[in-house]
Amino acid sequence: MGSVDNPCSPPVMDAGISPEEWRVRCDLAACYQLADLYGMSGTIGTHISARVPGPDDHFLLNPLGTFFDEITASSLIKVDVDGNMVSGSREQMNPAGFVIHSAIHVARPDLICVMHTHTTANNGVAMLKDGLLPLTQNALMLRDFLAYHDYKGAALFLDERERIVQDLGPDGRCMILRNHGALTVGRSVGEAFSWMYMLETACRQQVAGLAGNRELCWLSPETADLVAAQGRATLGSGGWAECGKQDWPGLVRKLERDRGPSYRS
Repeated sequence: MGSVDNPCSPPVMDAGISPEEWRVRCDLAACYQLADLYGMSGTIGTHISARVPGPDDHFLLNPLGTFFDEITASSLIKVDVDGNMVSGSREQMNPAGFVIHSAIHVARPDLICVMHTHTTANNGVAMLKDGLLPLTQNALMLRDFLAYHDYKGAALFLDERERIVQDLGPDGRCMILRNHGALTVGRSVGEAFSWMYMLETACRQQVAGLAGNRELCWLSPETADLVAAQGRATLGSGGWAECGKQDWPGLVRKLERDRGPSYRS
């Protein structure tokens, strides 16, 4: 689904990387750069991962201390699901990043990418008891793909992995991490980014609307159910606007127009 069309071969120093892994590395580096471009990056507290093609259960993460706008395909570290470094040094791994991402990669090999952000907007929603309110088309289109995960401190302990997977459920693609941030998953890097972009947009819209201190326009339950059903049919697998299928190539083109192709280095 919508990977970067990259004819380049891995650098000589990384000659052991397969062409399939290199394509995922390029997609993931583009995802980091796009997250920064669209105001969803942080410093060292957030992370995006992608499963490496093949039988080894390895996945790629950003090295701790490298900001999103600095990420390139060759700078990503590679770890296994037990936290062992495959490439890179132990000091480059974010422990919380490993717990959150390995939870999904261990339990759901069908999901290639996991994206986690701490934006002002998604934390504004995450601190509300009612979470994402059914007040906008964006929020309602996401309703049946959205899950919630309760906060019990920073994700530093492996026993949280089971809770994350259980809360996401079999059909979840977006998750509000209460009092913490947001997480999305996808069968491709592009899909995970597209879900996060939509979730972030819905959160920003809600924060903006609630800031007005005016009476809100609540929709009828019938209308809310209709739009949620439209979201399932439109954004889900096989839909005409399936997440990551149509928009990801355009997003990569925009990235290259705005910042050039250095992410592929």
